[in-house]
Amino acid sequence: MPLFEYQCLSCDRRFEEFVLGGSKPRCPKCEGRRVRKLLSVFAVSSGGSSRQADGPAGSCGSCGDPRGAGACKVN
Repeated sequence: MPLFEYQCLSCDRRFEEFVLGGSKPRCPKCEGRRVRKLLSVFAVSSGGSSRQADGPAGSCGSCGDPRGAGACKVN
């Protein structure tokens, strides 16, 4: 089952959902079906030394959003 990331065009909520076949996801916040599929960010292991931190360099400290602090609107 592929996992995709979506953004609701009605309420702007971002969410992930498993999608089977041609089924259309529904927003968990407003139940809307007008959604846009987003490009997902993959975690890659280089096999090198690990870095202990809250998230990737330049990411949001709350959720790890790669667009930077405050981009995910968590707070």
